[in-house]
Amino acid sequence: MLISEQLIVELSHTLGKPKVLKLSRVLEEQHFALRDLIDITFHPDQVIGFRAVWILENMFLKDPENYLNDLEYFVSRFKGVGNPSCMRHYAKLIMHMTDTTSPETIKLKLKTIDLEPVIEQLFDWMINPKVKVAVKAFAGQALFNLKDTYPWIADELAGQLKYLMRNGSAGIQSKGKRLLKEL
Repeated sequence: MLISEQLIVELSHTLGKPKVLKLSRVLEEQHFALRDLIDITFHPDQVIGFRAVWILENMFLKDPENYLNDLEYFVSRFKGVGNPSCMRHYAKLIMHMTDTTSPETIKLKLKTIDLEPVIEQLFDWMINPKVKVAVKAFAGQALFNLKDTYPWIADELAGQLKYLMRNGSAGIQSKGKRLLKEL
């Protein structure tokens, strides 16, 4: 049975996709607490944090409903994400959680959670020039997904997308045009 300390030792070694998938499977089989894995994503060694969030993403996206009871904890930690490598995965996860194709149980659970801190963090990532383009793209999509629940997001997001597109990369231009068209 893997415990947090043993997992951290595993994560201190180089991981490729096959090893990530294997560790994800082992953690699932052992019913490793997702909140413990979330905590490891905040490890002071940013490489360990990145590897933990990579596993977290794989586990959650494989069977999101299995982690329904961990959504509130995930959301509570979201605003504290500072590791640039983890931002991408956290933004991607919230994007999937809020997507129209997300399981109904996930959507219903999210309606019971205050997502304002997450929304604030997503906008902060979009505004921050040091945040990578992929994070901005996932953040923009997640905010778009939340526009019906929080109607004020649409205007703020449109303004932010227009600003980013002024000097943005091809990726930002493409994502921005698509989201603005759908807004």
